[in-house]
Amino acid sequence: MFTVTALALLVTLALALARAALGPTVFDRAQAANTIGTVAMLLLAVLGFLNGRPEFLDLAIVYGLLNVIGTIAVLKYFRHGDLGDAGDDESPAA
Repeated sequence: MFTVTALALLVTLALALARAALGPTVFDRAQAANTIGTVAMLLLAVLGFLNGRPEFLDLAIVYGLLNVIGTIAVLKYFRHGDLGDAGDDESPAA
C-alpha cells in the first residue's frame, strides 16, 4: 500500500517538474517549486515509514517548514524587488 503511495508521489513529482519547466509565469514556477517541496516532504515521510525509520518524519516536518518560508521569501522578492527593510538606515530626527 505504501509502495503504491510512493509511486504516486513520484508521478506527482514528475508532473510538478514538468510544470516548473513549462510554466509561463514566474508565479507558476514558484507554485510548482512549492509543490515539489511538499511532495518531497511526503515522500520522505513515506520512505521513512517503509524503512522503519520514524525519525524521517521529523526531517520531513523541518523540510516542510523550510519549504513554506522559502516560498514566501521568493514570492516577496519577486513582488517587491527586495526582502524588506534591513533596518540599518536611520530616519532623520524631526
